[in-house]
Amino acid sequence: AYVASKAAVQSITLILARELRGKDITVNTVAPGPVATPLFLEGKDEATVARFAQATPLERLGEPRDIAESVAFLAGPARWVNGQVLYANGGLA
Repeated sequence: AYVASKAAVQSITLILARELRGKDITVNTVAPGPVATPLFLEGKDEATVARFAQATPLERLGEPRDIAESVAFLAGPARWVNGQVLYANGGLA
């Protein structure tokens, strides 16, 4: 169900961008990687959290502000970005 819902959001992003043609509205999706939030950290021991952090080239978990900056970019100066999925994941493959 999780993967299906992610695929649906990614698909609807481009569809909505096209449907809103001519209205000066952009539609994008932010797909965050592991972010140090209470929900993400819940039930994980320190070793597991460390493995997630080391899995990214930046060797750290994301912070909520990292995702907020990505959203602010899309909502502000990125007016030509439309119908895209921005993977804000620290380089996690």
